[in-house]
Amino acid sequence: MSLKAPKGLTRTVLAGSIAAVMALTPIGGVHRALAQEATGAVKPSFFDTTEQMSTQMDPFTKWTGAVERFSKEYASFKSGKCGAPEMNKCNFDKWMAFLDGLKGKDLVTQIRDINDYMNRAPYITDPVNWGEKDFWATPGEFMAKFGDCEDYAISKYMSLRYLGYEEQDLRVVAVKDLNLKIGHAVLVVMYQGTPYVLDNQIKQVIPAAKVKHYLPVFSINTKAWWKHMPA
Repeated sequence: MSLKAPKGLTRTVLAGSIAAVMALTPIGGVHRALAQEATGAVKPSFFDTTEQMSTQMDPFTKWTGAVERFSKEYASFKSGKCGAPEMNKCNFDKWMAFLDGLKGKDLVTQIRDINDYMNRAPYITDPVNWGEKDFWATPGEFMAKFGDCEDYAISKYMSLRYLGYEEQDLRVVAVKDLNLKIGHAVLVVMYQGTPYVLDNQIKQVIPAAKVKHYLPVFSINTKAWWKHMPA
């Protein structure tokens, strides 16, 4: 079933999720955080899991670092030609114009168009792009140099936040791809009580219930993170 806009749709939406290569083999502070008991109540979640919430964000430095850098990007861009390989003011303004053009459109159109827009970017691994095993890029860094799975998810997340979606309706989720045996990153959006997946590997926006090969490890937004466990 594809995502369809009902009549009289209002902006009540979205839960997002970012997943990373780290999802398969979490290390360092993230590994320790996942090993700890979460303080929140156990609740049903997407991808046939349960979840527990924590507001202790210190281990997730790659995510919080990307959020902090993004907050500074608005003021940091220098002038330059549109289409240049770096994220200059012209290229940033082009992205803003795209998002501004979505304002006032129905929710489903906004979700689909943002997913399509970001998925056009070439996929480039972190070691090739940044010389690091795992780097979480801001939208500006992503549109300057492109990136891998979590970078698509972050840019979709920030795009929806720009359009006014509430933090509680967006999450960034880390999953294991059980088919490919690797970590992966997606954005999960809660639409009318149903989680939908925005994925650079899947062209359409589809309900999470239809995706059987992802096992979430953790999901996160700027307020909290959730540990996921098989239901």
